[in-house]
Amino acid sequence: MTAKPEYSGTLSVLTKFAGEPLEPYFEDLAAAYERKHPKVNVELIQETDQSVKDKTKTLTASDALPDVYFTWTGTWAENFIRGGRAADLTEVIGPDTAWGKTFGESALSAFAHDGRYYGVPLYNNGKFMGYSKSAFDKAGVDLPKTFEELIAACPDLREAGYEPIAFGNKDGWPALHYLQQLFAHNVPAEVREADYDPKTAAWDDPGYLSALRQFKTLVSDCTDTKRGTNGVLYTSAQEAFGQGKAAMYYQEILEFDNTTSGGRLKPGDLGIFPLPAAAGAEGDPKAVEGAPEGYFVNARSPRAALAVDFMKFVTSIAHAKTLSAPPYGQPSTVVGAVTRQTSSKAVQEGIDLVNKAPRLAGWLDMVTAPEVADAWLAGGEALISGSKSPEQVMDSVRRASDSAT
Repeated sequence: MTAKPEYSGTLSVLTKFAGEPLEPYFEDLAAAYERKHPKVNVELIQETDQSVKDKTKTLTASDALPDVYFTWTGTWAENFIRGGRAADLTEVIGPDTAWGKTFGESALSAFAHDGRYYGVPLYNNGKFMGYSKSAFDKAGVDLPKTFEELIAACPDLREAGYEPIAFGNKDGWPALHYLQQLFAHNVPAEVREADYDPKTAAWDDPGYLSALRQFKTLVSDCTDTKRGTNGVLYTSAQEAFGQGKAAMYYQEILEFDNTTSGGRLKPGDLGIFPLPAAAGAEGDPKAVEGAPEGYFVNARSPRAALAVDFMKFVTSIAHAKTLSAPPYGQPSTVVGAVTRQTSSKAVQEGIDLVNKAPRLAGWLDMVTAPEVADAWLAGGEALISGSKSPEQVMDSVRRASDSAT
């Protein structure tokens, strides 16, 4: 992997940057790299957060993964590493290498497996409740410090003319983001970690039921149930918040700048706070849901050296600062890229909270086995629609986990 690249031919790259405002970022990088190396053609395959999952699965099944491709952390990443599809980059990006030292060590470690380093971490991410400061002022609502206070604020916000929390779950995973944060609050970390592996999973801690009931309460009391959140896109919820129709929207740091671009919600009106834990929660009330996201180099690519060179170009400090700034607002994992000068206040605040969190809880559908992830997706939708009780959801998850062993 330390071989010198041959600057010729086509380099294929699968991103998760389709759509505005993200799409131009890799387009500009590809054009700049081609200007620097005229004999290289960078072929971009740009997908969205939802479509990249299906695209990656399809390309994997047909043994047609591109030279560079997007990845989450957790079980999702480990499946590619164990399958021999992710190149071992330890010699070029390990924490003691020149390139590796440009990244935060925790971001690098998130893509490590058995002491080896495989991923190029592009940006950090975390989940927070975004809120309109003006909406809270109008409703006379203070920032909630507990889950109970959050629920209690919803009637006042509705009375003031706002949908308390914008929520769209058509793709299923937005519900899992709520659930995983609530699981972190209510279930001890060591129990959750054991449950992620079907070989040691039990999924019987009472904190799971507590979290499911809390989520059901939030949906019933704080969202627009008349529209049916299972039929609403998460982008529609984001738009409702950005247009000033909703007082809150549970969002990733990656969405902060997009939320305040072009709508009624201005950057100075956007505040954030971690989803608060219920009183007496028996997990880790200070844990934050989040994880870095990055890219693998295809272990079977004949252009692996060129792929590494391209990713070094992508993660240079100049490009990292651009990525971290509006309109992209994707907080780079490169040390020194996120500053008061480069990033919006909300993005900087979110990254500070992620960095200070005692523990991060990875995305539920990425840290569990695929069969279990599917059970959680179906369970979240069923809980919202009322077709399953929390107990029935847990039963289906246990069955899926048992079948995955």
